[in-house]
Amino acid sequence: MKTTLIILAIVLALVFISQLYFIMAKTETQAYKIIKTEKDFEIRLYPPATMASVSMNAKTYKELSSSGFSKLASFIFGRNNSKENIAMTTPVHMDINNSLSSMSFVMPANYNYDNLPKPNDSTITIKTASEEYVAAIAFGGYADDEQIKIYATKLENALKASGIAYFGNFRFLGYNAPYQFLGRKNEIIVSVTFKEQ
Repeated sequence: MKTTLIILAIVLALVFISQLYFIMAKTETQAYKIIKTEKDFEIRLYPPATMASVSMNAKTYKELSSSGFSKLASFIFGRNNSKENIAMTTPVHMDINNSLSSMSFVMPANYNYDNLPKPNDSTITIKTASEEYVAAIAFGGYADDEQIKIYATKLENALKASGIAYFGNFRFLGYNAPYQFLGRKNEIIVSVTFKEQ
């Protein structure tokens, strides 16, 4: 009994330490500038960024996250023409819809379209995302289709109430590894028509 309690205490301590590591680890995050902060959302300006993307017929968060993530992770973990490991960044972008969904990894800032290794998987495309204004709303915990829908609706209603025009699909941004339990961060973004004062 005593041995079991000691083992359990060690396991719990290791889990706690690993969660602290995930919270405190310095992972490069896609740069943006906060333009305006509202009660439930903020307006951001994202500069151009190099992205690796996959598109597929997935219609749910689970379908897209499992198959999309494994393809993109393989690319950054060496399945490219240089056999080079590319650092993971945050967030992971997901555009989930009823036609063609996509998942994208933002490439570290030291890469651009020309110097980024080319993927061995022909279904992965490399592109430079254009500068854009977006509205963003955040939520915690583990994401699923229901949470994504709830917060997309909340953001849509807040934008309508504020008189801010939006266009395109509402997209999901995920910031954490699946095995991080504490301090999870998710966001919904949508492109907006916005002019800085």
